[in-house]
Amino acid sequence: MSERTGTSWVVPANEYRRERWKNGAGWTREIARMPDEADGWQWRLSIAEIEQDSLFSIFPGVQRELVLLSGNGLRLRFDDGEIHVLQPPHERIRFSGERGVVGELVDGPTHDFNLMWRPDAVDAQLWHRPLVGPMVIFIDPGATWAVYLLAGTARFVDDSGLPPLAAGDTAFMQADTERRRHVMEGAGGALLVKIQPK
Repeated sequence: MSERTGTSWVVPANEYRRERWKNGAGWTREIARMPDEADGWQWRLSIAEIEQDSLFSIFPGVQRELVLLSGNGLRLRFDDGEIHVLQPPHERIRFSGERGVVGELVDGPTHDFNLMWRPDAVDAQLWHRPLVGPMVIFIDPGATWAVYLLAGTARFVDDSGLPPLAAGDTAFMQADTERRRHVMEGAGGALLVKIQPK
């Protein structure tokens, strides 16, 4: 089960909540949403499981960023005529949740990391980083950082008490009134997400 120590916690991959897409056309594994409300969240992390060409759900007032995690590629065909292909290993795209789009498989199923946020409430940034040796993360007051481990293993070498990460796990780190510092080391790759309230 997820292990929480103060303002930091880890959600193992086997605890993600599998649920239907909003439009029922596919499945997603939800990592986290804050607040934890069905429709009142300000940001959400999930992994879309795309097994066939599918119309994406519409999310008015939401921005989203999609990262190819596994598979041979995903073609995004937008209603306005734009076509964008997410290619391996981890290509990504940022777009408005109000845009109509169909995801077309290039060659077999894909899994895709999905960051969604409401820009009227928070700012969100996402980075893909190799993990070679130590990585230092500074968390400003009010901010939340998430580290999704793409591959390899990692451990925290600070006083957070967080357990080690295996591929597919996600660590969350927050700061209340004072800036916090976390140090992680390992080998592999990670997606780093920063959420900052407006």
